[in-house]
Order: sequence, then structure tokens, then C-alpha cells
Amino acid sequence: MTILYIGCAVLLAYLLGSIPTAVWYGKRVHDTDIREYGSGNAGATNTFRVLGKRAGIIVLMIDMLKGATAASLAHALLRLDTIPTDRLIEIQLLLGIIAVLGHIFPVFTNFNGGKGVATLLGMMLAIQPVVAFLCIVVFLIIVFFSIDVAFGSLLGALAFPLLLLLRPFRTGEPLLIAFGFAMFALLAITHQKNIRRILNGDENRTHLFVKKD
Repeated sequence: MTILYIGCAVLLAYLLGSIPTAVWYGKRVHDTDIREYGSGNAGATNTFRVLGKRAGIIVLMIDMLKGATAASLAHALLRLDTIPTDRLIEIQLLLGIIAVLGHIFPVFTNFNGGKGVATLLGMMLAIQPVVAFLCIVVFLIIVFFSIDVAFGSLLGALAFPLLLLLRPFRTGEPLLIAFGFAMFALLAITHQKNIRRILNGDENRTHLFVKKD
């Protein structure tokens, strides 16, 4: 029964992550397939770029909710006495990662999705809200001064494990730190094209705080 419950939670986490928010919202509200414009990516950043701030914020919040909800399924398993308390974070990480992978490889759009940043942020907020909030601050500062969302996303993700190494934020959970570095590596892989464009100085800029000229 334990394996069945965990299996159902894993499947649900993947399906939650697979919800192609940017694609469905763009088609339903703006009659636009977000994948045919901008960077072609089915994520919040490209939604900001193509459909504007309102659409971008909606997609961002829903994608974050996907990650937070998936990670929070671990609490339901705990209440069902399916997992012991000392394995809560481990299961939260498992379900959150499954949701992120669902976002990157969604079953609803032929396994071609976004880059997982917003969904990753949502799961981080569910597991370590204070540290995740500080990562958001890092992201906003980088984006404000550079107008480069990809760069801000990567540094914000890297800030998560680095902050956990500092005394005020230490949790005694080395798995959480290892997860943070692993997720940064995953985002670096999914942002390879962005990294090349950043190094070449021709990365697309997304104006989150000011209007385009």
C-alpha cells in the first residue's frame, strides 16, 4: 500500500508539472501559441516577452503553484502514515523534482516544455520558504540591473544551495544542499542556448520592470 500511495503521488506530481500553462493560457486567452514567437519556449519568461506582464505573471504564478503543490503532496503522504517524518524532505524533493521534469518534458505537449525555473521556485518555496524568498530577491536584483531573465534565473538557483551553506540557514540536511547544486546544473543544461547568447552578448532581454523603448 505504501508503494501504491507513493506511486500515485509521483504520477500526480508529474501530471501537475506537465500542465503547459503558457501554451494553454496563450491559446485560450490570446489565441496565440507561445511556442511560435519569441524564443519559442513554453515558459513564463517567453510569455512575458511575447504576451506582456499580465500574462507573464499569471503563467509564472501557476507554474510556481505546480511545483509547490507537488512538493506538498509529501505532507499528505505523511498524514496517511505512508512515510516517516524523517523522510519528509526526501519525499518533498522527489515529488518536486518529478514536477520540474514534468514541466520540462510535459506529456500534454509531446514532451517539449519550458525550462523549469518557475516550477523549481515553487517547490523551493514549499520546502525552504525563507531561503527561496532570498533567491527571489537575488533574481530580481540581477534582472533589474541586467534585464536578463536567464542570467537572473541561473544565479537565483545557485543562491539556494550557497545560502544553505551559511550558518543562519543551515538545516542539517546535506541532501537539500546537494539537490540545490543538482537543480542548478539541470537549469544550466536547459539554458545552454541562453548561456551561449549571454557569452556572445546577444541574449534576448525581457523588460520586467520598465516598458520597452
